[in-house]
Amino acid sequence: MGTEEVKGCRWFLYMLRCADGSLYTGISLDVERRLAEHRGERGPGRGAKALRGRNPLELVLSVPLRNKSEALKLEYRIKRLNKSDKEKILRGKLDVRSLMKQTE
Repeated sequence: MGTEEVKGCRWFLYMLRCADGSLYTGISLDVERRLAEHRGERGPGRGAKALRGRNPLELVLSVPLRNKSEALKLEYRIKRLNKSDKEKILRGKLDVRSLMKQTE
C-alpha cells in the first residue's frame, strides 16, 4: 500500500508488518523514505531499533494527516491498542478516523 496525497496534508501515520507478523506504527513526512531507512537501504542506524533484524518489512497502512500534532496523537492511540485491534484497522473493521476523534 502506497501513500496517498491529500491536499494540505504533510504528515503520515504508517503501519508496517514485520517478518514475524508483528506490527510497527510510526509517523513520517515521507513514508517511502522512512521505510527505506527501516529496511537499512539508506545506511545502518537510521531505522527504528525495534525493527532491526525483523525484515522483510511490508507497508500495510498509510494515513495522511494535517499536522504533526494530529499524527503524534493518533500514533499514541494506535500504539496503545492490542494486536487484535490493530488487525481490525487493517481489515477495515475499525475506523482509524474514529480513533482520531478520541484524541480531540
